[in-house]
Parts: sequence; C-alpha cells; structure tokens
Amino acid sequence: MDRKELETQILNLVAASYKKDVSGLSMETSFRNNLGGASIQMVALVSEIENELDACIMLADASACATIGDLVDLVEEEL
Repeated sequence: MDRKELETQILNLVAASYKKDVSGLSMETSFRNNLGGASIQMVALVSEIENELDACIMLADASACATIGDLVDLVEEEL
C-alpha cells in the first residue's frame, strides 16, 4: 500500500470514529483542536486501524499523535 492509499484509508477511519465528514479532514487536522474527541473515540479508531490495516499500534502512541498526519506516520512505521 502506498502513502496516498494509507492516508485515504486512515482519513476514512477517522471520519467514521469521530462521526465527521471525511471531506472536512486533512493530514493537518488536529485531534485535540479540530476533532475534540474523547479517548473512547481514539480507542475505537485504534481498534479499526488494527482490524482494517493489520497494523499493531499502541493506544498511548496513537493518543500522542497531534494530527492525522502524525497518525499516518505511526501506522506507516508499523506496516
């Protein structure tokens, strides 16, 4: 899977987990400032990433990501 495909998949997973329109998300979207998500949404997102992409990432590492782009970097390292 190339970087662009990974970005698209993660954007779709974030949109589903945070109940947002994917067209309003980008690699610069901040989890804290733009999504204001609760930790339960991050748990759901990590679970979906593990199920859909077969990438094992730690919840603490995912929660430390400031932006969606940071999360893509983290997942890319695990693939």
